[in-house]
Amino acid sequence: MTIIVLMTVLSIAPSILLLMTSFTKIAVVLALTRQAMGTPTIPPNQVIAGVALFLSLFVMGPVIGQVNEQAVQPYTKGSITMTEAFERGEAPLRTFMLKQTGKDELQAMVTMSGQQQPADPKDVEFTTLVPAFVLSELKTAFIIGFVIFVPFLVIDLVVASVLMAMGMMMLPPIMISMPFKILLFIMVDGWSLITTALVSGYMGT
Repeated sequence: MTIIVLMTVLSIAPSILLLMTSFTKIAVVLALTRQAMGTPTIPPNQVIAGVALFLSLFVMGPVIGQVNEQAVQPYTKGSITMTEAFERGEAPLRTFMLKQTGKDELQAMVTMSGQQQPADPKDVEFTTLVPAFVLSELKTAFIIGFVIFVPFLVIDLVVASVLMAMGMMMLPPIMISMPFKILLFIMVDGWSLITTALVSGYMGT
């Protein structure tokens, strides 16, 4: 039975990683940062996914620890049933997701599901909470991406204006602006700044 449960968990692990953890937001923000710098293939997708994975494991560490302590260990010892293990394991994950889910997204999913409005957000169905959580993560990721894009956009506009004033309209502005954008990113220690902000956003809630 333990092997069957383990195989089931492993088979749905990618879905859990994408839809119930911080992986999606972190990956989207890192990808938007790469795009804003004008280097759509550097760092490679594998590096972006790897960084997002380990940052997600760092963020989700306390939640994973609670699931292991409250559900996995008692089940392996035979003190609780599989149903009780799933219910106990869902509780820490639900708490984490509710903290990161916006009220508008949650309300929209509750309305679309046709369910009655729960008196407490904690009572919402898990199948309704998951898409609301994903929508909230995507919304936040794109807001962060917009903020990241602004300074790089300013550099692009300045470089393009200077090139037009000099009559060098045939020279692609991105060839000149890219080194300046990379230099700006290095000067502000961009990767550390972004990853620290992402992790702090989860730890502070």
